[in-house]
Amino acid sequence: MTPLLEIRDLSVAFRTRGQDVTVVRNVSMEIMPGQTVAVVGESGSGKTTTAAAVNRLLPGNGRITSGRVVFEGRDLAAASEREMTGIRGAGIGLVPQDPMSNLNPLMRIGDQIAEALEVHGVATGKAARQQVLELLDMVGIPDPARRIGQYPHEFSGGMRQRALIAMGLACRPRLLIADEPTSALDVTVQRRILDRLARLTAEMGTAVFLITHDLALAAERADVVAVMYQGEIVETGPAAEILAEPGHEYTRRLLRAVPSLSSVRVPEPAGTPETSPGDLVVVAGLRKVFPIRGTGEELIAVDEVSFGIPRGRTVSIVGESGSGKSTTADLLLGLEEATSGSIRFDGTDLAGLGRRELFAFRRRVQPVFQNPYASLDPRYPVEKSIIEPLRVHRVGTAAERRKAAAELLEKVALPAALGERLPHELSGGQRQRVAIARALALSPELVVLDEAVSALDVIVQAQILELLAELQRELGLSYLFISHDLAVVRMISHSVHVMRDGRIVESGTTDEIFDRPADDYTRELLAAIPASRGFR
Repeated sequence: MTPLLEIRDLSVAFRTRGQDVTVVRNVSMEIMPGQTVAVVGESGSGKTTTAAAVNRLLPGNGRITSGRVVFEGRDLAAASEREMTGIRGAGIGLVPQDPMSNLNPLMRIGDQIAEALEVHGVATGKAARQQVLELLDMVGIPDPARRIGQYPHEFSGGMRQRALIAMGLACRPRLLIADEPTSALDVTVQRRILDRLARLTAEMGTAVFLITHDLALAAERADVVAVMYQGEIVETGPAAEILAEPGHEYTRRLLRAVPSLSSVRVPEPAGTPETSPGDLVVVAGLRKVFPIRGTGEELIAVDEVSFGIPRGRTVSIVGESGSGKSTTADLLLGLEEATSGSIRFDGTDLAGLGRRELFAFRRRVQPVFQNPYASLDPRYPVEKSIIEPLRVHRVGTAAERRKAAAELLEKVALPAALGERLPHELSGGQRQRVAIARALALSPELVVLDEAVSALDVIVQAQILELLAELQRELGLSYLFISHDLAVVRMISHSVHVMRDGRIVESGTTDEIFDRPADDYTRELLAAIPASRGFR
């Protein structure tokens, strides 16, 4: 059988400060019709760059320096831009990693998906609208007839990712490049989406080029796994074989770092300081209602939610996309105003804070948001982004701030020299580490982590979780940890709240929730985790 996609001796370089830096070296692989091939590796390993080279969507300073990319017998490395326009979407679909950078904030979701259908002559007018409704339903977006007219900011992070998946599948391509397609999704929706991709593969012969840092996902979903490290493929083979008997030491390191439901909590080293009695945060009867534009209806995003965050402890909230997790975090951060209920921080009701008090509060509470692309100013070098909160709060001299930035980068496993780069010169995982470093700059008492490690490869993820535990021990930090990754939640949490449709349906210690779940929904979440997370 002839490969659908054949990559031979591909090398890619980026022009940086007048020099070519090779980031992909002599990569060779092939994808057969209907086959799923997963490329796994840590952030910055070159996996996303390899995928970008296939459909010729490298950044402006990137170029293919050698090798061939043959799709259906045509060398894409030598194709004209006009030829590539016809191939993208219809021949090769794409689900990119970041929904906010790849959705037009000024266009309705439905119009953006319909545009893909119209550009490639698949459907127009009413027929296009009907196909858009079917696509939104297929990827698990509820009430598609209403959602079709909404804008990206009216979707949760997970729903935006699902909209991108719908766009990637719109023209039923022969090859789908899926770059971390479910990293923002909860496990139940992840399973639904991946099951759909599997059906497309079986029905249409659609091949999937899956880029992921989730080895459990690769083990469960891919036919072939290729492991990348420092721009090179170090190991390739059938998924079961690679993951059961890895031949390369780097693959073994990746496997050792994968969190699973059998993982134990990140240990608290001896000498953990005694924390003050009582809760740092008390949330009582919290409710948030959003008006639905143009309908006269309301969406109850958070409904009578109550919980506490003890000093020096980690409280996690888990649940599906749209369950109200992130809205709860925004209310706690003061980014949204509660409809009713109260949030007390260190005994003070946030609703009563004046401008000056709110400014002081925000020094004590820092966020790490889900999307590192949107949370870093694209014009600022990394060092300036980290220094910015120190400057705003007038902490230290200019020299002291620069020194602090270098130390913070080192704490999140990044070299200090990275401080000179702009965000677009970093991988997604590197950007998230910068966001974490910036959040730690003011030595806050509470850090709100909204999917803070979802973009990280498993090795760096383990480092960050250990770092968070170490900082908690040293500084008595409290964390509100929001995640759809239950294996990670088990490792980091002291207590867990499960949210669904704006309400907390179950609460308990980490062991109670994971070992003895009482609610059917909690059991459903646990059952949806890729089974291969137990392969260790």
